[in-house]
Amino acid sequence: MIIFGIDPGTAVTGYGVIKTTNNSVSWVDSGVITTDTAEKLPVRLEMIYDRLFEKIRQHKPQRVCIEEAFYGKNVHTTLVLGHARGVAMLAAQKTGAQIVEYSPREVKKAITGNGNATKDQIAYMVRMILSPPVEYSHLDAYDALAIAVGDFHMAKTDGLKKVYLK
Repeated sequence: MIIFGIDPGTAVTGYGVIKTTNNSVSWVDSGVITTDTAEKLPVRLEMIYDRLFEKIRQHKPQRVCIEEAFYGKNVHTTLVLGHARGVAMLAAQKTGAQIVEYSPREVKKAITGNGNATKDQIAYMVRMILSPPVEYSHLDAYDALAIAVGDFHMAKTDGLKKVYLK
């Protein structure tokens, strides 16, 4: 099975693709989509949608996993992040893949065993599990891979209960 993970953001969106075989996972692709923060939001959202749609179509995943919005003190930031999540969901929906959401805490716990793990701890564990051939300066690529790997582990225990039904 191919699993595509997305760590949405309007400035940097991470994506990660893994392949599962029996009880093992392997790296397929990962990276980031960066947008110019000087551009208007609709232009940036279009770029995120286009690049994600291309990547999802290229890899043909059965599942696309998207990180849920983190609800912090800044409501505006949460709302803007919702736009990035929306275009990510639309890109996945257009390809026919199952769409699943996970909270940051669920992903951290699945990857490190600690729901309060730092981004550096997540990146370290992803490197240990998948050995991606590229070192990323943006941790969002590792976060996206973590979402995909977390889905692989959580799907086995949660019975795929978070899948959006078509």
